[in-house]
Amino acid sequence: MKKSNLILMLLMLAAAGPVAGAQGTVGAGREQSASVAEVTRPRSAAEALAGVPERTLPQSETPATLQIHVGKSLVLRSAVPLIRVSVTDPAIASAVIINPNQVLIHGHAPGAVTLILWDEHEKMTTYDLEVGLDIAAVRDALKQIFPTENIGVAQAGASIVLSGTVSSKAVADLAVQLAQTQTKSVVNLLGVPEAAGEVLLHVRFAEVDRTAMQQFGINIFSTGAANTPGVISTQQFGAVSLGQTGRVTGTIPGTLPGTTTTFTLSDLLNIFVFRPDLNLGITIKALEQRNVLQILAEPSLLALNGREASFLAGGEFPYPVVQTGTGLNAVTIIFKEFGVRLKFTPTIARDGTIRLHVAPEVSALDFSNALTISGFTIPALSTRRSETEIELKDGQSFAIAGLLNNTLTEVASKIPVLGDLPILGHLFKSRSENRTNTELLVMVTPKIVKPLPPGQVPPLPTFPKPFINSGKFDGKTGVSPPPKH
Repeated sequence: MKKSNLILMLLMLAAAGPVAGAQGTVGAGREQSASVAEVTRPRSAAEALAGVPERTLPQSETPATLQIHVGKSLVLRSAVPLIRVSVTDPAIASAVIINPNQVLIHGHAPGAVTLILWDEHEKMTTYDLEVGLDIAAVRDALKQIFPTENIGVAQAGASIVLSGTVSSKAVADLAVQLAQTQTKSVVNLLGVPEAAGEVLLHVRFAEVDRTAMQQFGINIFSTGAANTPGVISTQQFGAVSLGQTGRVTGTIPGTLPGTTTTFTLSDLLNIFVFRPDLNLGITIKALEQRNVLQILAEPSLLALNGREASFLAGGEFPYPVVQTGTGLNAVTIIFKEFGVRLKFTPTIARDGTIRLHVAPEVSALDFSNALTISGFTIPALSTRRSETEIELKDGQSFAIAGLLNNTLTEVASKIPVLGDLPILGHLFKSRSENRTNTELLVMVTPKIVKPLPPGQVPPLPTFPKPFINSGKFDGKTGVSPPPKH
């Protein structure tokens, strides 16, 4: 009987408790973290029986945690009316009160924020809101597409981390692309098992460059013929001009006997004819030229699986560079490489496929495009270079680069009216025609090789001339010289 009376008294106090609790909070004059979380944290039976009011959470308790995915929404219900809501970082998540007892939360970006709710009594409830990526969807998709691969999916900050071991690099690339549907920041820790061994790469450079040139032009000059000095020229080839060097001198006849004229010939061209008695000369440019350039380079290089190897057969030439200083110009000499260069990195897959990152290059000194500075000739570089990434089986060949170039350049000049005359008009015309044809092909052939057994040595190149025979050159050893008489 006494126990029943005690329970009845406790229930009566519980009915009056919330009002007293609300008055006590207002009288305190400060905001409290009230346990509005009857919605989020259920009371114990003892608290319900004792009629404990909505009270401030102790400092030792941890706020409840809410989790939501990026791009998803969550509705939070409250048993008491809410009047205000706040999120510490609106870029990560946003919250809005849709009615006094419901809050809509939306995740924008991965991260962690604090969600604070205030009820009509200015009591607040705090939540730890975690916005994460939907890595479960990524994990399920990877498991469905690659059921035999060992791929782990985890989240680190705003990134998805892929870990494990896959059968090939192509599978790893596809897994990364699939994870990027959730976020562009993907950390790829997937490993690809590689076979051990060495790869011998054989590269062939083959180039044929043909050039055909035709030139024709005439310069006519008079040093006094018909009492008239002058020049008839299209100015295309070695024009004749007045000057002192390489000069041709003539005498003007007529009313001024003994008067001389001088012309300078900068280029005698192919044919030069001068009649002193007529004071008349002519230079003719008539030339046909054919050039053929052939290049065949076959470098070979051995590299360990997964390691880069490089090879250079050529040299370096000095190249002056002007360094600007405080009022003075200093010339620094740097060296540039030329010749046959090969650089590649092989990767052997488990199925025997060889993945190559190869960069072959062939360069040569080009004096036709050289520069002359302060009396020094600096050649240009003629370069053929390619860089690519391919996959081949052992012993297969592939043409990684090729070029077919045909060029025609024609320059024609003539003197108006005179150049249009029939037959004689050719004396007042000049023409230059240049045709070039270039064919280039670069092929690579990788091979998986093994070292030779002990005692087996590969053959050396055949030398056309014998070396010095040290035995014959030094004479017999251990023989005493003959006695002197």
